[in-house]
Amino acid sequence: MPTTCPTPPIHERARDAFPVPALVVMACTGFIVIMTETLPAGLLPQLSAGLDVSEGSAGQFVSAYAIGTVLAAIPAITLTRGMRRKPLLLAGLLGFLVANTVTALSPSFSVALAARFVGGAFSGLLWGMLAGYARRIAAPEHAGRALAIAMTGTPVALAVGTPLGAWLGSTVGWRWSFAAMSLLSIVVMVFAKYLVPDAPGQAARTRAPLGRVLGIPGVATILAVVFVWMLAHNLLYTYIASYLQQMRLALRPDLTLLVFGLAALGGIWFTGVFIDRALRRLTLASVALFVVAGAVLAAAQQSTAGALLAVVLWGIAFGGAATQLQTAMGEAAGDNADAANAMLTTSFNLAIFAGGAVGAVLVDGVGARVLPAGMIALAVVAITTVGFGRRAAFPTGR
Repeated sequence: MPTTCPTPPIHERARDAFPVPALVVMACTGFIVIMTETLPAGLLPQLSAGLDVSEGSAGQFVSAYAIGTVLAAIPAITLTRGMRRKPLLLAGLLGFLVANTVTALSPSFSVALAARFVGGAFSGLLWGMLAGYARRIAAPEHAGRALAIAMTGTPVALAVGTPLGAWLGSTVGWRWSFAAMSLLSIVVMVFAKYLVPDAPGQAARTRAPLGRVLGIPGVATILAVVFVWMLAHNLLYTYIASYLQQMRLALRPDLTLLVFGLAALGGIWFTGVFIDRALRRLTLASVALFVVAGAVLAAAQQSTAGALLAVVLWGIAFGGAATQLQTAMGEAAGDNADAANAMLTTSFNLAIFAGGAVGAVLVDGVGARVLPAGMIALAVVAITTVGFGRRAAFPTGR
């Protein structure tokens, strides 16, 4: 009677072949999520003119996306914790295809906002499961590096995608930028179907209630760092075009975003090298660099060279932020990493929503010149919180 050997766990199979093609597809998925999220930052003037609203109102394209993620992330991951990962990945990409297509064809500001909300909801699904999925298909000792590769879509989107989308929008119209995102979603879905291995959902016996997940040592501290740090980032990033214009700096938004994104690639490279052995120091250094970047930008006033230096430092600091925070959360939460990362995604996007809303008040009220000061103050709070998380959130011995 023939016998069959049990299929080894995914991470055991990954020891012989580090799953680079699958991780690249995940990086492309992250590229779509981040570019869809940040695309309006480089298109505020075009969106404002095309939809006949103020730039502050156009900034709510970012906020609507963020609030969709906030409302959907935890329920989506809670309902799908036991489901296999690959069908969820494909479903999320399909959601982005629909949302970006509707945005590109929308006849009014309200329809476009609704489509952005839907896109944000699918972002909540993808971000809630993508980090755990990437770590699960690699050997445990390489989980940090696998996540770093899967997260390269973020800095690449910032370095190439958002500036390219801003250029495309300023050249042939903002609707074509969102149409291009729809086409890219189709391409990535095809590659995901054939290159990404499936993975099981979380076993029922290991699923802790959400309240208990929040009570895991370190989880609440990491969520606080996520919110304050990302609020510091989005307060300025969402309104970078308005800041450059009001400060009369000789920098175009698309080129500024390109410099930022290229610097962010350096940040993710440093993170990939050091994250598996120096997570705490890496996170402290990244948040501290935010403070330095804000100070340089505030001191630069109308200096183009000073502003560029600040943007480079800002990009380096931000490049590895998502990987650092998701790694910290994954190690703190253990088997419940997907649920904890859904909370992280919610906190992250609450910060994006708050950045868009608070930034609108500041930009339309006192002016964009105050944004670097807000960035500095919030980053100081974030680095202080990381410092206090030495036991469980960002442990000293890690």
